[in-house]
Amino acid sequence: MKDYAVMSLDLHLFFARIMKEHSLFLEAGFQAKDTCFIKKAASFREQFEKILEEAVQMANGFVSASVLESGEIVTEFTRPAECKTELLTGIPINSRITEKEMCLTPAFRVSGNRQKYRIVSWLNQRALSLVEQLIAFKEEILENVSVCRLFTANYPLLIKHILREAKLYRTFLKELVMKGTISDQCIYDTEKFWNQIMMEHALFIRGLLDPSEEELIAAANGFAQDYKKLLCHARTQNCRTMDEMTQKALKETEKYRDFKAAGTKGITECKISSIILPLLADHVLREANHYLRILEQEDYKAGGRCGTM
Repeated sequence: MKDYAVMSLDLHLFFARIMKEHSLFLEAGFQAKDTCFIKKAASFREQFEKILEEAVQMANGFVSASVLESGEIVTEFTRPAECKTELLTGIPINSRITEKEMCLTPAFRVSGNRQKYRIVSWLNQRALSLVEQLIAFKEEILENVSVCRLFTANYPLLIKHILREAKLYRTFLKELVMKGTISDQCIYDTEKFWNQIMMEHALFIRGLLDPSEEELIAAANGFAQDYKKLLCHARTQNCRTMDEMTQKALKETEKYRDFKAAGTKGITECKISSIILPLLADHVLREANHYLRILEQEDYKAGGRCGTM
């Protein structure tokens, strides 16, 4: 079994950053009059940044090589995207965390370390409490948006999207806190979740590109349709007949990753017309890299058991 500390820190390095950035995107999307929502989103951004910073401080020598190599923690665009996003929004971003992440070394023959276990265990409990609060906040936003009591520049579907990601983080944290491990997920459930996430990314990209970017809009729409087909075809599969679907998802996500990487570069360098924040572009690129790592890992290829995420 993977070491508890490594498993926990792998999780936080990806998801704590994702939650921090969700909070930033929410903060940037509110109107000036909605100061209560702006302050609350800023508070979550700051708290998840602290969780991420603590995870990074503990992660050197306690993080999986596959996670470090996947591009799900940081990419070559993350630092410039953070700087450009801070400039555009005025929202402070601690890019020193990113610099430290780029210097992390992987775990090697990790042995039990009681002090590390206690510190990581406490971090897991704090992260679980915080993500529970963030889920409630996102649900509050969604409820207010749905009855036209609140306007935000973020699509209602995007709020539902980031809510599902927060709930997945909560599921993993609960397992770590209660069982000390994260159970293998069914291939069907995992691919259904991430194929939907990838499809929605394409829909958001399509809708946030400037209307003049016709080729990119068409390409984004094509990816949305491809993932929609994967989701439809998966309904006829089960955990014993998913090999072919997994290969299709892998090939599609490799192409999509390349599209997102080119888009992130273009948006960060101001060569693509859009209302996409540079950090949002890098954010969805890292999620594609995360999904690719899952699809490529050997124990996943061997097949997970059936169950619900």
